[in-house]
Amino acid sequence: MNAQTDYSKSPYRSLFLLRPDIVFLNHGSFGATPIPVFERYQYWQRELERQPVEFLGRRAKELLFQSRSALAEYLHTQPANLVYVTNATTGLNIIARSLYLSSEDEVLSTDHEYGALDRTWRFLSQKRGFKYINQPINLPVQNREQIIADLWKGVTSRTKVIFISHITSPTALIFPIQAICERARQNGILTIVDGAHAPGQIDLHLEKIGADFYVGNLHKWLCAPKGSAFIYARPEVQALIEPLIVSWGWQSEPPGESPFIDYLEWSGTRDISAFLAVPDAIVFQHQLGWDQLRLRCHNLASMARSSLEEVTGLPALYPDDSEWYMQMGTVPLPDDINASEVQEQLYREFRIEIPITHWRNRSLLRFSVQIYNDESDILTLKKALSVILCKS
Repeated sequence: MNAQTDYSKSPYRSLFLLRPDIVFLNHGSFGATPIPVFERYQYWQRELERQPVEFLGRRAKELLFQSRSALAEYLHTQPANLVYVTNATTGLNIIARSLYLSSEDEVLSTDHEYGALDRTWRFLSQKRGFKYINQPINLPVQNREQIIADLWKGVTSRTKVIFISHITSPTALIFPIQAICERARQNGILTIVDGAHAPGQIDLHLEKIGADFYVGNLHKWLCAPKGSAFIYARPEVQALIEPLIVSWGWQSEPPGESPFIDYLEWSGTRDISAFLAVPDAIVFQHQLGWDQLRLRCHNLASMARSSLEEVTGLPALYPDDSEWYMQMGTVPLPDDINASEVQEQLYREFRIEIPITHWRNRSLLRFSVQIYNDESDILTLKKALSVILCKS
C-alpha cells in the first residue's frame, strides 16, 4: 500500500447522489452514477419523450451506433462486435440459450461464479441434458498457474464451453482470463466470460483477451446509468447468436449492420437512454484522470483489507496486489457468526452498506471502494466490525 497517499476526505463525494448518512462500501452490487452522467441520462430521456416516434423510429439506430463506437474504442474492439443489453445476466442468458448443447456435452465453470448465472446454466442443463460443472478453484492462492491448473482438472473430451468470471462476485478475485481463453482456443473450447465487474475497474482490451464471448456491466464500475451492459462476440462466433426476443431485427428488411446487431438491438419499445449515456460515463472518468483515481481506490482497498484482517485475525485468500484485486476485495469472517445478522447490524446500527457473500460455506465480507470513499469510511467499518465481533 502506498503510505504517501492521502485518504482524508474524498473531494468526489459531492459528484454523486448518494445519501450522506450512509457509509457506502457496496459499489459492486449496482454501482452509483455521477451527477453529470445522470443529467445526460435524463437529457436523453427528455429527448425521447419530446418526440417518441422520431427518436425511436428515425434517430435511435444512428445514436446507438455512435454510442457503441465510443464504447468499442474504450474496450479496444470494433463497434460491429458489440451490442447493448440491459445487464450482464440478460446478455449471458442470450449466449447460453443460443448454443446447441446436447447430453454429450459439458460446460465447465468454477465454484466462484455469480449465483444468478449458476442458476441459468443449471436450468438449461436440466432442460437440454448437458452437464454443468463447477470446478473448485482452491483458496488461498499465490500464483496464477495454480488457478489454471485447478480449472483444467475439469476439462474432458466432452468440454464444449468454459464459462468463467473475469472478476468473481463472491471472492472479488481477478482470474487470469487471457491465458485461460488462449488455452481453450488451442483445445477447440468455446469461452464465455462474465465481465460484470470488470469495465471501469480494470483496463480491458477485448481483442487481446481473446474470449469468444465477453459480457460486461457498465452501470457498475464505469458508473453509467442502471440498465447499461454489453455483449461482445468475436466475428467468427456471431452467427451462433439467436434472438432471445424475436422482433423486427429477425429477417430485417433491409438488412442492418449484421444479424448479430439486428437480432439484439431492437427487441421492442424500450428506453435506450442508459445506452446513450455510456459515452458520457467514459468521458467523465477520462476527465478526472481515472487511472490515478483507480490506483488511489486500490490503495484504500488495501488499507481496508489489512484493517479488517487485524479485526478478524484470519489470513488473506490471495496476495495484496492489484493483479489479484483492484477496487473490490474480500476478507473471511469467523465461522461462528450469523452472516445475515452481522450484515443487518452493520447497516442498522452503523449505517454501513456492505454485503457479506458466501463461498464454500464461508462468509466473506466484500468491500467496494470508489472515488467517493475515504479513510473515514474504512475506519468506521473497522470499528463497527470490532464491536460486532466482540459481542458475538
